[in-house]
Formats: sequence, C-alpha cells, structure tokens
Amino acid sequence: MSNKKMRTDEPDGKNAPEKERENMHEDYTEPEESAVEYPALDELKSQLAAAQAQANEYKDGWQRSVADFQNYKRRTDAERAETYQVAVGNIIRSYLPVMDDLERALANRPENLPWAEGIELICRKLQTILESEGLKRIDAVGKMFDPNLHEAISQEDSAEQESGYVIAVIRNGYMLGDKVIRPAMVRVAR
Repeated sequence: MSNKKMRTDEPDGKNAPEKERENMHEDYTEPEESAVEYPALDELKSQLAAAQAQANEYKDGWQRSVADFQNYKRRTDAERAETYQVAVGNIIRSYLPVMDDLERALANRPENLPWAEGIELICRKLQTILESEGLKRIDAVGKMFDPNLHEAISQEDSAEQESGYVIAVIRNGYMLGDKVIRPAMVRVAR
C-alpha cells in the first residue's frame, strides 16, 4: 500500500483544503449587469417580444374562428331540426283529415261487419305511425279553455262543468313536439 500525500498546490483546487478554496474565489467579482452591454441581446429580446405578440394575435384569431365555427354549427343544426319539424308537420297535417274521417266512420259503424274491423285496424296503424313521428292528441274535455290549444266554436250552458271549461270536442287537435299543428275544435261551458 502506498501512502499518497495530498497535494494542495494544484491550480484547480480540487484537493485544496476548504480555506484555500474560499481564498481562490475572493478576488473574483461578478460584473454588474448594467455595466455589460449586449447590443445583440437587446435586439433579440425585441424580436422575441414581437414574435410573442404575433403568436398571441394568431392564437386569439384562431380561438375566435373556432368559436365562430361552433356557433355556426349550432345555428345550422337548429335550423336543420326546425326545417325537419316543419316538413314533418306539413305532411302530418295533410293526413289529419283522413284520420278524422276514419274516426267518424268508426264512431258510426254498423255492428258485426267484418270490413269495419279492417277500417279500425287501418285507423290504429295510421295513429301509430303518426305518434311515432311525435304527434300527440290534445286532451281537451274537462280542461280549462286555452286559446293556444283550443278553438271554441260555441258556448253552451252546462250543469256538469264550470264556466270556461271544455265540455265537448268537435274535432281533435294535435301537437307535434311542443308546437300546435292543429288546435282542438271545442264547445265551452258558459
């Protein structure tokens, strides 16, 4: 085993004792930041600031474009749904007189005729198809008269109903979704 002696005279001070390392750095002083001038650094800082401002401008424009597109998409989806609802309403409205005729025929049908059962089956199928498209019958009898849902054709004295209530439905009214496509034609108690 060799005994190696620690050298303290090395210039890098790796093996120097702690005090000597401290003394090595005493003479060095940091230059003041304002005393050192870097003309290229100032130019780079201004270019960086300009690039960041332009990037922020582009980002704001992009965010506005995304928001505008989302609003456009929502608006066109709502318009498309509205157009579909109007088209379906127009088609259904054209079938309502057929439904009325079938219901009147069934209300006055003769007994024990096989074709009457076929008419009833056709009427139920038509009702099922229209209901699957969102058609709902307006329930009117016994309800308070509402000019948004009902069309009064007469007022009659009634012992069973209070004044302003519907006592009879002459023609059924229908709603498609939340819109009235045909108000119910009713008689109202006086």
